Amino acid sequence: MTKMPASADWRVVNRANWDERVPIHTASEFYDVAGFVAGKDALRDFELAEVGDVAGRTLLHLQCHFGLDTLSWARRGAVVTGLDFSEPAVAAATDLAARIGVDTARFVTSDVYDAVDTLEGRTFDIVYTGLGALCWLPDVDRWARTVADLVAPGGFLYLAEFHPFADVLAEDGRTVELDYFRRDAQTWDEPGTYADMAAPTSANVTIEWQHGIGDVVSALTAAGLRLEFLHEHDFSLFARFPILERNDGIYRFPADHRRVPLIYSLRATKA
Repeated sequence: MTKMPASADWRVVNRANWDERVPIHTASEFYDVAGFVAGKDALRDFELAEVGDVAGRTLLHLQCHFGLDTLSWARRGAVVTGLDFSEPAVAAATDLAARIGVDTARFVTSDVYDAVDTLEGRTFDIVYTGLGALCWLPDVDRWARTVADLVAPGGFLYLAEFHPFADVLAEDGRTVELDYFRRDAQTWDEPGTYADMAAPTSANVTIEWQHGIGDVVSALTAAGLRLEFLHEHDFSLFARFPILERNDGIYRFPADHRRVPLIYSLRATKA
């Protein structure tokens, strides 16, 4: 980790990082845009099972990046809106929607906390947030209140996220190295990107936060949503630890390794 001036604006710092990485990600093998255009689905099996049929339903994807997951829901019949704070990401998502012939998708540029105003009070049957999103937000209670305002009565939030316990483990996947209950801002200075570690980059600083599962669930229930389920999963979508073994596109610990949760998912409804 590195230190940033106390006056640093986390939005400006993080947006510069994500803006720079949009063209790297759209060109990467990791995201395989060519495969997606040809028909490949970006969603994971457990998400499809837990969200259920989306045909004819309105779906808002918060922090949508350049829209692969968003447009995968659109291909399954949802009327989708993708929201992200990166203008280059929104432009790439809009272009991708045109390339695959999806005319029911809308992409807007906005900070998550401004989403209610940006979307002019519109509500959605499903609010979806995918993996690797919450760490970019400092205030999970404000996030939950925002989500609750965006979910239509009878609708639900679906969140799939990397498990915060895995964040405290060392490279061996066994040793507790960091503090699970740390809640202050953590500043990182790391070149490259998870989609291409060797990519030349200059906007390498990010400011992130850790949110425990208890924090997330408590925030959602305090905002008036009712938790339907909370599932913990023993697999990851990438080699988070070197010892993970790939099988059928996901990564798990070896059979002789004690498992810890690597992803969690939840669904919370609005009366």
